[in-house]
Amino acid sequence: MSAPEARRSLATAESLLPAPSSPSTTVPGLRRHARQTAKVLPGHARTHNRALVLQTLFHDGAMSRADLSRRTALTRVTVSDLVAELIGDGFVAEKGVRAGVRPGKPAMLVDLDRTGHRIVAIDLSGPTAFTGGILTLDGAVVVRRDVRHPGAGGDVVRCVVDLARELAAEAGERVLGVGVGSPGIVDDAGVVLTAPNLGLVSCDLAGALRAALALPVTVAGDASAAVFAEYAFGGAGDDVMVVKIGRGVGSGLLSGGLPMLGRRFAAGEIGHVTVGTDGGPLCSCGKTGCLEAWISVPALTARLADAVGDEARAGVLRDAGERLGICLAPIVGALDLSEVILAGPADLLGGAFATTAAATLRTRTLAGVHEGIRVRMTEQGRDIVLRGAAVMVLSEQLGVS
Repeated sequence: MSAPEARRSLATAESLLPAPSSPSTTVPGLRRHARQTAKVLPGHARTHNRALVLQTLFHDGAMSRADLSRRTALTRVTVSDLVAELIGDGFVAEKGVRAGVRPGKPAMLVDLDRTGHRIVAIDLSGPTAFTGGILTLDGAVVVRRDVRHPGAGGDVVRCVVDLARELAAEAGERVLGVGVGSPGIVDDAGVVLTAPNLGLVSCDLAGALRAALALPVTVAGDASAAVFAEYAFGGAGDDVMVVKIGRGVGSGLLSGGLPMLGRRFAAGEIGHVTVGTDGGPLCSCGKTGCLEAWISVPALTARLADAVGDEARAGVLRDAGERLGICLAPIVGALDLSEVILAGPADLLGGAFATTAAATLRTRTLAGVHEGIRVRMTEQGRDIVLRGAAVMVLSEQLGVS
């Protein structure tokens, strides 16, 4: 295990330890904890150790119990007990003996039961459709299904429940849980506080899904899901921002490897920041000139359709990229981020858009400090929110991220 991976393993496992005298703050997808102020009880230590074993197997793959003991710094007796418990719970499986010519009895390898469970994930951020998927524990999408957005006045909750129920029935294996990435502002209980593009206000989406499916459910913002996917599967560092551009615009933030939510669960809500002093198009929130009104997929597509000629279209993309860079500069400066990742249609966000956004960001932040910030497109394509929703379930159910 590399040093960064080891830090992630320990940080994630330690974050599962509750603080008995003070409430912990949990974030769907990744967990954070308050400062420890009371004695750690044996049951809490076992939860810590269980998560550490699962996290190590998740990232490093099959290994012997002795290997697990060395990697986790847990005693062999503790590891053997935990592995037996996890095999009994169906989360770990023996994978046969290690091939080789070492003297003595060959070691039995154990690993996560990666094929014995499935995760149902749903992405509500698409411009015209909701996307659902059945995923493995490794984040591979084995089934994908799109359903048309119900539109203004449509029953969004019923549409999501029906999609989740259909996918859960088709999973074929034990469903570990359901994860949903939604546009708008979502609290830590899975209530969509406001999502103008979906017409939702104070909607307990997680509660509706739990009642309908009788499964564990985690709901978070789509941009938060995207940053979880980049952290778990995309090699992102501990100080990163993912800008998710689809029907709306939002961002997910990690600082020091911990998610940032904010007091009102609106951290990263950049879509309704006004960019520029030249007015601009009317936004769905009622203001003019919001970033979302300039660079969301529907807005960009409409402006490009009105542009005549390649240079005019490139100018539209450069203008949109500049406005994003203007919005990002103070955030990067305040949080000292090392990377910004763009998630959305590559044909719109790659090229002139991304190049201009990066150049604008660098010219508006401190030279010599932030000029090396990396701005890139995600390599996870359209599956980024689905995979992030799977990470949310893995973290909530197994302590793995």
